[in-house]
Amino acid sequence: MNKIDNLAINTIRLLSVEAVQKANSGHPGLPMGSAPMAYTLWSRHLKHNPANPEWLDRDRFVLSAGHGSMLVYSLLHLFGYGLTLDDLKQFRQWGSQTPGHPEFGHTKGVETTTGPLGQGVSNAVGMALAEAHLAAKFNTEKYKVVDHYTYALVGDGCLMEGISSEASSLAGHLGLGKLIVLYDKNNISIEGDTDIAFTEDVGKRYEAYGWQVLYVGDGNTDVDSIDKALSEAKADEKRPSIIIVKTLIGYGCPPMQGNHNCHGAPLGQANIDAMKEFLGWEHAEAFFVPDEVKAEITRLNAENAKKETAWNALFDAYKKENPELAAEFDRYFSKKIMVDLAADQEFWAFEDKPMASRISSEVLINRLADRFPNLIGGSADLGPSNKSVMKKREYLSPQNYGGSNIHYGVREFAMAAIANGIALHGGLITYVATFFVFSDYLKASLRLAAIMGLPVIYVLTHDSIGVGEDGPTHEPIEQLATIRSIPNAYMWRPCDGKEAAAAYTFAINAKAPSVLALTRQNMALQAESGPIALKGAYVMKDSDKVDVILIGTGSEVDLCVKAYDILKSKGIGARVVSMPCMDLFEDQSAEYKESVLPSGVTKRLVCEAGSSFGWGKYVGLNGAYVTIDHYGAAAPAEILFEKFGFTVENIVAKAEALLK
Repeated sequence: MNKIDNLAINTIRLLSVEAVQKANSGHPGLPMGSAPMAYTLWSRHLKHNPANPEWLDRDRFVLSAGHGSMLVYSLLHLFGYGLTLDDLKQFRQWGSQTPGHPEFGHTKGVETTTGPLGQGVSNAVGMALAEAHLAAKFNTEKYKVVDHYTYALVGDGCLMEGISSEASSLAGHLGLGKLIVLYDKNNISIEGDTDIAFTEDVGKRYEAYGWQVLYVGDGNTDVDSIDKALSEAKADEKRPSIIIVKTLIGYGCPPMQGNHNCHGAPLGQANIDAMKEFLGWEHAEAFFVPDEVKAEITRLNAENAKKETAWNALFDAYKKENPELAAEFDRYFSKKIMVDLAADQEFWAFEDKPMASRISSEVLINRLADRFPNLIGGSADLGPSNKSVMKKREYLSPQNYGGSNIHYGVREFAMAAIANGIALHGGLITYVATFFVFSDYLKASLRLAAIMGLPVIYVLTHDSIGVGEDGPTHEPIEQLATIRSIPNAYMWRPCDGKEAAAAYTFAINAKAPSVLALTRQNMALQAESGPIALKGAYVMKDSDKVDVILIGTGSEVDLCVKAYDILKSKGIGARVVSMPCMDLFEDQSAEYKESVLPSGVTKRLVCEAGSSFGWGKYVGLNGAYVTIDHYGAAAPAEILFEKFGFTVENIVAKAEALLK
């Protein structure tokens, strides 16, 4: 290790521990041990330009072990991404640019929100998949306009989590050779040495996945070996690579290094002083960056800027020789949606016949595919059941990265995290699909999509007890309420094809994930549905004098419509409100919400084949429920709907009882 590398690495270590010390909170151990591999990557290999963090062909760096966030904040400060020393001093404080875990969209240069272990490396798989797909689409023999790597830094905890296994397995199958994982193998977790629970041979596991496995025996001081391993990893473009780097957690502080107690607690000033003595650090001042380090980073950034300048020249030449491809490239990466789906009558058109919403969704996905060439998506081994396949598109495979249908395999959790990575990469619109009941497997990634504001579309079919014969394990009950409880996630349950069109129209334009619960059972096309559904809820049937309001979603809307006719024949004035998206309805003005659900009408009934939880704010103390607050059963769907009270007769009876 040369003098300047050593000085820069120690600067990262000390900035990290001093920020944790000042905050009296954080994780110093990982930045201390990982600083050599991170700095070697950033200074010798990472293609980036801090002057333009949004450069499309930059390499992506993901700190999957997000608890070590001061590592990336120190790097972002040193390399000039706009983080100041004052920002580092405000680590983990209210309103700071340096929150406890890295947050996408909050701190410039952070590529994804990490912290829940295993999700970051799975996001990285999605980024690498997006790069491979876009390269296949746009690169020519002469011009490689999409040509970058995705790097992830992981710890032992990331590789214990099952999601990393799911995602790594798929990455190996696909041969994502531009994905490189740096594994900080310090053999420490919060509870102690990893021998207590994690003794497998990770290298052999990754060899079995089809990865190139490389080793660095001394990750604390041997930056040349780290450099060599990174070069070897980049040279193998047929396989993803994992570099297993043996480190000491907390390296540089003799009283603490190798001890699990430095994982998630400040070192204490006495230990920081001992660390400075051990490292030969001559500066008593906290948060000190030596002039030699500043000069070296300035030199490196000048080289980094040249890389983008060269790419811009390359793209200009590409544009002259390939104007149509270049125009398509610009369209892919435009942040403006080029198609006005709300005004596209063909998109909304459906025959007036009963149709399951998973079938109408299939129609709509294929209409989207015709309008959005950058649409990419797939299912967790349920494409034929989810009806989620783009029929005119090929499948993505190791032999054909240009395909845009993805076989995710039975990997719901990784599928959702990979989709987050695709969305984060940019240039693509993505969706994922599985059975609604299996949303429980992927909820943690859906939650992160909501936190980051990622417009991932979730196509979740077999939405209720309408699944029928498969029984309670496959019949969603509580899932609607669960997803509705996630802030900034939009849960849709359309009653027909036109409401499904509204869901997709919203989803394409959203800055948030959209979740569609779609039926296996057929539903009637409602004459009154259409773009009005983009309000989240609307009046479908009305009376001159409203005595009772019937609120429905999905297949139960038609039950409410039929109940309305019977109540009308009995002289009872009913209003039918279809509420395909409770979350979107909540975004409307108070005036609009009052016009749909007037506060003066307190006799209200909700009909939904799911839990009653969450409906109280609309039904009120004087309302009634036709819902299901227990698990289902194995029987034909029509029998289950009858046995559990989802009938027109039951709705009418409960509405009449409200009025007595």
